[in-house]
Amino acid sequence: MDIKQFKASLSCDTPPVGIAAALEALWRAAKGEWDNAHQLAQARHDRAGAWVHAYLHRQEGDLTNADYWYSRAGREPSSLSLEGEWEEIATALLVDLDA
Repeated sequence: MDIKQFKASLSCDTPPVGIAAALEALWRAAKGEWDNAHQLAQARHDRAGAWVHAYLHRQEGDLTNADYWYSRAGREPSSLSLEGEWEEIATALLVDLDA
């Protein structure tokens, strides 16, 4: 699946079958399901989960918490728009299908 297909899946009621939890968290965030997205990201104890977790806290405006999760992900805080960062993360995780 590429980013175009992933974005197209947002018109569906359910996420694509078999995607990793970090990608599902992004999918749910885009659908306005922040709490579900947060639960999925928080359950991941790896850099992919931390990156999505950072994005989610940035999205809610909790930049201090977001900075902590960026650090856990080994990344600098994003200066992209929220939409740009969502696409950046999704693209990276789609390349690394184990994310």
